[in-house]
Amino acid sequence: MPASRALADSGALLAYLDRSDRWHERCRAAVAELRLPLATSVAVLTELFHLVGDRARETDAAWGFGRSGALSVLPISDRELADLETLMRRYRDRPMDLADATLVHLAQRESLFTVFTIDHDDFETYRIGGRKKFRIEPPR
Repeated sequence: MPASRALADSGALLAYLDRSDRWHERCRAAVAELRLPLATSVAVLTELFHLVGDRARETDAAWGFGRSGALSVLPISDRELADLETLMRRYRDRPMDLADATLVHLAQRESLFTVFTIDHDDFETYRIGGRKKFRIEPPR
C-alpha cells in the first residue's frame, strides 16, 4: 500500500523523468511508494519547464507525466500571496524561492507532510506551520 500523498518539487520531477540523472532510480522508487496524484503548484511546473529548457524529449516527458493524472496542480489564490511573502521573508537566509514557498504553504493548507524532492538541505530546514518537519522522499 502506498505510504502517503506528497507534494512534488521540480528537481525530483526532473530526476524522475531523466534516466541519466543520478537521482533517477531513487525518484522512480519513491513515486512507486507514494499515493498518486502528487500535489504541486504552477510555480513548481514553471520551474520544471525552465530546468527542462528546449530539450524536446524532456519537454514531451514532462507534459506526458503532467497530463497522466500523476500530478494534481493545486491553486493558490490572490489572498494567499501574503502567506507566500511571509514564508519567503522567514527563510530569506536560504533563500526560499517562490516554488518552495508554494509547497510549504500547500503543505500547511492541505495537511500534507511528505515532499517528493531532492532538495534535502532546504526542506530539512523548512517547517510546516513553523513547527512540523517534512518527511522527505526519496531519502538521501
